[in-house]
Amino acid sequence: MAHRVTLVPGDGVGPELTATTVRVLEATGVAFDWDERYAGARVLEEQGELLPENVLESIRTNKVAIKGPITTPVGTGFRSVNVSLRKELDMYACLRPCRTYPGVRSHYANVDLVVVRENHEDLYAGIEFEQGSAGAAGLIEYINDATGRKIRDDSGISIKPISVTGTKRIVKFAFEYARRYDRKKVTAVHKANIMKHTDGLFLATAREVAEDYPDIEFQDLIVDNCSMQLVTRPERFDVLVLPNLYGDIISDLDAGLVGGLGMAPGANFSDDIALFEPTHGSAPKYAGQERMNPLAMILSGVLMLRHLGESEAAARLEGAISKVVAEGKTLTYDMLEADDDRTAAKTSEVGNALIAHL
Repeated sequence: MAHRVTLVPGDGVGPELTATTVRVLEATGVAFDWDERYAGARVLEEQGELLPENVLESIRTNKVAIKGPITTPVGTGFRSVNVSLRKELDMYACLRPCRTYPGVRSHYANVDLVVVRENHEDLYAGIEFEQGSAGAAGLIEYINDATGRKIRDDSGISIKPISVTGTKRIVKFAFEYARRYDRKKVTAVHKANIMKHTDGLFLATAREVAEDYPDIEFQDLIVDNCSMQLVTRPERFDVLVLPNLYGDIISDLDAGLVGGLGMAPGANFSDDIALFEPTHGSAPKYAGQERMNPLAMILSGVLMLRHLGESEAAARLEGAISKVVAEGKTLTYDMLEADDDRTAAKTSEVGNALIAHL
């Protein structure tokens, strides 16, 4: 039976990446019933909203979605579609696998790690008080009175909430993922030496959850130490679980270890919904030029295949990606030594090469 999947092509380079990804996924022999929905800048022009309700309803119904990158218009007051999807669908876990493939330009080899980032809390919760506002003034006065510490009157304030509930479910997600995919170690990343009541709570809760998984090694690292170790010996890491801000930064650092965002797949999960997507932007200035690397979105499709229980097809597709990258004959400009290399392949040509190797 065909898998019913919501398909959101996105905008900018999204439609061309999506078209190639769909062709490649269908070439694996897995049957899909695509429920195509639209969001982004084009829909904003036509309907006055970036994220129509029908997109959310489709994902809620189908439980699985794959999307291309989507532009957030600057200066319009609209929240990012990615952020809105995570909030509206309670997708609290962001998954970012990072793996080196022979043939990719990188200073590293044998990197195979996964970043699990909490999506809702921390400084990205969006609880802010603008400098000069009544809210900021009142909060500064309260903090000064309650703590005896002096905050400058001309400060802006951001609030960093981290809860036991939010931490438990993201750390449990990381351990369950490790167990499902035979990963050996989970590392909790924090700054508990400084932020004792937020990162300290994250660490204490992570240690508590880890006790329920004695079959998986657990360690914790301060985020600055973790950053240093990632660029000196990344092969020692397996699954990393982090609060929102650190997760955002470390996931891009790790993408840099394995060749850049063109090789960085992603997924977001609630308890019953999974949405798969590349982690790079929509690059609207390149729309229609077929210059962009489709591998991040296709690798996101590999993650989706595994989630759907299509492990054999996922393995074949990942094997095809490995072969095409190792051959080095059909790669987009970002994977070559020079951006103006005339041997650079088009987006669709990369898809053709992958299909030939399936």
